[in-house]
Amino acid sequence: MRASQRREQVLGVAEEEFAATGLHGTSTETIARRAGISQAYVFRIFGTKKQLFVEVVDGAFERMSVAMLAAAGGLSGIEALAAMGQEYDAMLADRTTLLLQLHGVAASNDPEVRDAVRASFGRLWHAVADTAGLDPVTVKTFLAFGMLLNTSAALDLADLDVDWARQAGTRIQAGLFAHITTATNR
Repeated sequence: MRASQRREQVLGVAEEEFAATGLHGTSTETIARRAGISQAYVFRIFGTKKQLFVEVVDGAFERMSVAMLAAAGGLSGIEALAAMGQEYDAMLADRTTLLLQLHGVAASNDPEVRDAVRASFGRLWHAVADTAGLDPVTVKTFLAFGMLLNTSAALDLADLDVDWARQAGTRIQAGLFAHITTATNR
């Protein structure tokens, strides 16, 4: 196997492991064993466990950004947000990507992880904002609703048959956030 193929294989295994158990709960020994290589080789490729973690978290944000931009196509404004939102909702079924993003945020007490996750989130923000061409409050509202979707998906709220979970899963209607303006939301 070529070095680039081995690297991609290790990244794939690491994504699954970090999504399941986070930065501190994941063992590079387990990643190495599952990839069929030595732990030393994992460190030779990625330097540290933290660098490997940051790379897979960044990849999760990048997959989300690329998919949302593709969904928007040549659209702008609210139409772009609607297309990106539909794609985002569909991508929540990819629990690995979802959980990697959440584990990245959860591990942000570490300054290196925080800086990396900030950069990844910043690129996601710019992808949405630049494509939609809308004001920052609208972009913030869109991404805030996305965080609720993340939480709902991570908790499998769709599987719960209780009022609050059903209410959290209701679809928003066009114009719901029309009352939010730059003046009312700083």
